[in-house]
Amino acid sequence: VAVLQNQGREMMIVTSGAVAFGKQRLRHEILLSQSVRQALHSGQNQLKDMSVPVLEARACAAAGQSGLMALYEAMFTQYSICTAQILVTNLDFHDEQKRRNLNSTLHELLRMNIVPIINTNDAVVPPPVPNSDLQGVISIKDNDSLSARLAVEMKADLLIALSDVQGLYDSPPGTDDAKLIDIFYPGDQQSITYGTKSRVGIGGMEAKVKAALWALQGGTSVVIANGTDPKVTGHVITDIVEGKKVGTFFSEVKPAGPTVEQQTEMARHAGRALASLLPEQRGEIICSLSELLTEKKDEILSANRKDMELATGRLSQPLINRLSLSTAKLNSLAIGLRQLAVSSGNSVGRVLRRTRVANNLELEQITVPIGVLLVIFESRPDCLPQVSALAIASGNALLLKGGKEASNTNKILHHLTQEALSIHGVADAIQLVSTREEVEDLCKLDKMIDLIIPRGSSELVRDIQRAAKGIPVLGHSEGVCHVYVDSEASIDKAIDVVKDSKCDYPAACNAMETLLIHRDLLRTPIFDQIIDMLRTEQVKIHAGPRFASYLTFSPSEVKSLRTEYGDLECCIEVVDSMQDAVDHIHKYGSSHTDVIVTENEETAEQFLQQVDSACVFSNASSRFADGYRFGLGAEVGISTARIHARGPVGLDGLLTTKWVLRGEGHTVADFSEQGSMKYLHENIPVPQGNFN
Repeated sequence: VAVLQNQGREMMIVTSGAVAFGKQRLRHEILLSQSVRQALHSGQNQLKDMSVPVLEARACAAAGQSGLMALYEAMFTQYSICTAQILVTNLDFHDEQKRRNLNSTLHELLRMNIVPIINTNDAVVPPPVPNSDLQGVISIKDNDSLSARLAVEMKADLLIALSDVQGLYDSPPGTDDAKLIDIFYPGDQQSITYGTKSRVGIGGMEAKVKAALWALQGGTSVVIANGTDPKVTGHVITDIVEGKKVGTFFSEVKPAGPTVEQQTEMARHAGRALASLLPEQRGEIICSLSELLTEKKDEILSANRKDMELATGRLSQPLINRLSLSTAKLNSLAIGLRQLAVSSGNSVGRVLRRTRVANNLELEQITVPIGVLLVIFESRPDCLPQVSALAIASGNALLLKGGKEASNTNKILHHLTQEALSIHGVADAIQLVSTREEVEDLCKLDKMIDLIIPRGSSELVRDIQRAAKGIPVLGHSEGVCHVYVDSEASIDKAIDVVKDSKCDYPAACNAMETLLIHRDLLRTPIFDQIIDMLRTEQVKIHAGPRFASYLTFSPSEVKSLRTEYGDLECCIEVVDSMQDAVDHIHKYGSSHTDVIVTENEETAEQFLQQVDSACVFSNASSRFADGYRFGLGAEVGISTARIHARGPVGLDGLLTTKWVLRGEGHTVADFSEQGSMKYLHENIPVPQGNFN
C-alpha cells in the first residue's frame, strides 16, 4: 500500500481486527484482575484455576480499536506514510449529511497523502439484519459490504478484497472438482456452489461476491485474491494493480471467444479423440495439412507480408529474418510434413517391451501421448505447422502461443491446421491462444498443461523456466555453438564447414557463434583463408582474450565468451589442443551443438566422445542439428536437457510410456514364501512394427 501511495495512487484500507485485539487485551486484564483478587483473598500466592467469562464483542471492539490503530501507525511510519482512523456504521450512510461529511473527510485525507484506515464501529453497531438491503443499496453487514459501499461512494477505480483462498471457485475450495474462476461475470452466479463462511468475521465468499457485484454495478472494478498465502502475498496488491492475472476479476463484459482455460479443456478433450485415431488417420491429417500449405501459399504469404510491414523498423534484423516466409520455406515445410506422415504410423501404441512376469501374467510397456503441450514461440510462424504436425502424429493436444509480431501469419496457419484436423472431427485438439495472456499466466496452468516447449530467445526460455515451477519445460536457453579447427584439419573442409555454420542462416540457434582455432594454425594459409572468407561474407569478428594477445591490431575484444550473436558476428579464440577445445566448450558452451574439423580420426573420435552436448559433429556443419535434416520430418525444438529428450526433438520426444499388465486374478500373496507361484520375468520378443 505504501509503495502504491508513493507512486501517486490514492489508497484506502478497510480492516477488521479490533474485536480480536480487544479480546486478547481484555482476557489479559481479567486474568490479571482475578489473580490479584484471589491473592488478596487467600493471603497467599497459591492460585486456583481461573476461567475467563465469555466476552461481549462490542466491549472487545471498544478495547481493541486503539491497539489495532497503534499497529497500523507503527507499520506505516516505517514507510513515511501517515494514517488516520475512521469508524463508521450503517446509519452513517443512510443519513445524507453524515454521508457528505464522510465523503469530504476521506477526500481531504487522500488529498493530504494520508491513508484512511476504515472499520465498522463495532462498539456501537447493532447485529446485522438479514436481507436488509434497501432499494438496491447494499447494507453494511461486514467488511466486504463496507468496502463495496465505500468504493462506490468514493468512485474508486479498483476494489481488492483479500480472502484466505486464491479467489472465487466454482465449488468450495478443496473439493475434488473445484476450479478457480479467472474472470467472473454477473450472469454466472447460478453456476457457483458456496462453502462455509470465514473462520473469522461474519462474512464468507458469498458475501464477498455479493459485495463485488454491487461495487461492479456502481462502476468499480473488483478483484478477489488471497491475502494469507506467503507465496502469493509478497506482491499480490501491486500485481493486481499492474493488471497481472491474480485471483478472480469481476467483469461486466464477456470476451467474444473462449478463455485460455476453456481452450485447454477443449484441446484435452479433442486430444484424447486424436490419440484414439488409427495411425493412418493421423497420417491423413498431416498429409492434408501439407497439401494446404502448398494450395494456400498465396494467402499465407500475403498474411506474412502484412506482418513483415508492421515489423519493419520495430524488430531487429535477426527477428525479421525469422518472421519471413517464402515459397521455398513453405515447400520445404510441406516436404517435411509428408515425411512425418509416413513415419507417424510407428508412434502411439508401440510396444517397447514385453515381459512374462509369471504364468498367464504378461506386462507390456507401450508408448502414449504426453497429454496437453503448450508451445510458446517468437517470430517464427513456420514453427506452427511443424509443431502442429508433430502433435498430431504423437496424439497430443496442443496449445499454441505465438508472438504478436506474427499474428496474421499464425492466424491463417492455425485455420489451415484446424481444417486438416476436421477431416476426422478433432479440430479442437490444436488451439491458438489469441487473447492477451501473459506467458507467466499460462505457466501457472499446472493442472491443465503437461509440458511447455519454448521456441524463441534465450531470455524467453529463461523466463519460462523460472515461471513454470509446476510444469516441465523442454528446450534450450541458448545456442552458443562452437566449431573447432584442429591442427590436422583440411583447408577445404575447414572453410566449407565454418562458412556454412556461420553464414547459411546466422539467426538460427544451431549457427556457429565461436570459432576455436588450434594455436599451430595461426599465421598459416588455412587461418588466413578462413579470415578472408569471413570478411568476404561480412562477418564481424570479435577476438577472444588469447587470440587478442597474439595480435598487434586486433578486432574488438569479446565482452563474453558465452555470447549468442544470432547475426553475422562471431568470436574467434585460440586453443592449445583438442582437449583444450573440449574444456573451453564445457566452460562457455550451452550444450547445444559443437563441431570438430580434423583429418585425424582418433582425435575426431575423442572429441565426439568427450564433448557433452546434445549434438556433436565431425567434419560437418553445425547447421545439420535439425529435426528435418536428421530425418525426423519436423521438430518442436532442440533440447539441451539431460533427461527425457535431447537434441532435435521429433516424434519420439513427444511420447511417454505406460505399463499394461494382463493377468487372470493374480495376487501378490500368490508369490509369497507360502504362495503357489514363482516369478519368471522372461523377456518376450517384440516384433518390428508391433502395436497394442
